[in-house]
Amino acid sequence: MVLGFLKKSPVNVPEVKASASAKVAVWGASSGRVVWSPRDAGSLTKNGFLGNPVGYRAVKIISEAAASLPVICKDAERRYDTHPALMLLSRPNGGQTRADLLEAAFAQLMLSGNAYVEAVQPEVGYPAELHVLRSERMSLIPGADGWPKAYDYTVGTRKHRFPAELICHIRNFHPQDDHHGLAPIQAAATAIDVHNASARWAKGLLDNAARPSGAIVYNGLEGAGTMSQDQFDRLQMELESHHQGARNAGRPMLLEGGLDWKPMGFSPSDMEFQKTKEAAARDIALAFGVPPMLLGIPGDATYANYAEANRAFYRLTVLPLASRVWASLSHWVSGLAGDVIEITPDLDGVPALAAEREAAWRRVSEASFLTDGEKRRMLGLPEKPDE
Repeated sequence: MVLGFLKKSPVNVPEVKASASAKVAVWGASSGRVVWSPRDAGSLTKNGFLGNPVGYRAVKIISEAAASLPVICKDAERRYDTHPALMLLSRPNGGQTRADLLEAAFAQLMLSGNAYVEAVQPEVGYPAELHVLRSERMSLIPGADGWPKAYDYTVGTRKHRFPAELICHIRNFHPQDDHHGLAPIQAAATAIDVHNASARWAKGLLDNAARPSGAIVYNGLEGAGTMSQDQFDRLQMELESHHQGARNAGRPMLLEGGLDWKPMGFSPSDMEFQKTKEAAARDIALAFGVPPMLLGIPGDATYANYAEANRAFYRLTVLPLASRVWASLSHWVSGLAGDVIEITPDLDGVPALAAEREAAWRRVSEASFLTDGEKRRMLGLPEKPDE
C-alpha cells in the first residue's frame, strides 16, 4: 500500500548529462582541503623568494658566495694570469661586472633549475659580451635527435630565436625531465607554504591582540533565548568600531542586557605554530643546502660552531655548484673560440677553507718520497716549467 502523499506525478525533465565524478568533486570542494600555492617558476619565485625571508636569504647567500669565488684559468701545460677568457669574464658586458653576471646565473639555478647565458658572438674569437637571460622567458626547441637546436626568448608578444650554440644552458639534475632542471625552491615549496601560512597566522593574532580575547555570551532577558537580528548587528558594529585593532587594544567593554564575558586563551597545543614555523624554516634551508645556523634559525645544534657550519656550507653546497657552472661556462666559451682551457674555482683563495688548505700543504710538503712534480699535481697545480 502506497500513501497518496508519497506519490509523484510524472514530470517532463530535460535530459542532463553529468560526469560520474561530479558529486565527488562538489563534495571535495567544500571539505576544507589543503590549498597549496602553484608550482610554476613565477609563483615559486614570488612566494619563496620575494615573499619569504628564509628562501630569500638562502638564495642570496649561495649566489653571492659562489659568485665571489676566485678562479684560475689553465690548460694542460700552464696556468694563465691573463687570458682573453678572463678578460671577458671580468667585464662580461657594459652593464655588469663578473659578480653581477654570476650572481644572476646562480640565482636563476636556485629559483628555476636552469640558467641561460647568451653570447654576443663576433666573427672570430671569444664572445664580445655575455648576458644572463631570464629562465621563465626561455623555451627550448628540441631537434630530431632530442638535443636542443634553438632557444626562443619571449617578452610579451615579441619572440627572438637563438641558435643553440649561442646559449649556454646550465641545468640542475631532474629525474623526470630531459631538457630542464629541478630547482631547490621546488623541493622546498611545501615548507615555504607552511612557513608563509604560519607568518600570516601570527599576523592575524597580532591584529587581534595576539590571542582570542574571549567570547560574549547572551543569557537572555525574560525568557528570551536568542538575540534579535537588530541586537546582533548593533553589537557586532560596536565591537568592530570600538574594540578591534591596535588602536583599541585594552579598551574596557560595557556589557548590558544579559550579555556576559567569558575570557579565552590558547591551549599549549595551539601555541605549537612557532615550532611548526621553525621546522618549516629548517626544511627550506635543507632543500637549498644552507646550514640553518648561517640563516639564524634557532634550535639547530648540528655544527659545533659557526666556522664549522661555514666550512660545511662551502664544501657541500657552494663549491660543487660553482665547479659545475664554471666547467660548463669554460667548455662553452672556449669551444666558441676554438680554444681548450679550463676555468675552475681557486680553492687557495677561499677563506673558509684556510684551515684545510694549510693542513693539505703541510701534509704534501712533508712527504719526502714525492717528487716536486708529483706534489704540484696533488695540490692541483700544473707541471712546473723547466728552468
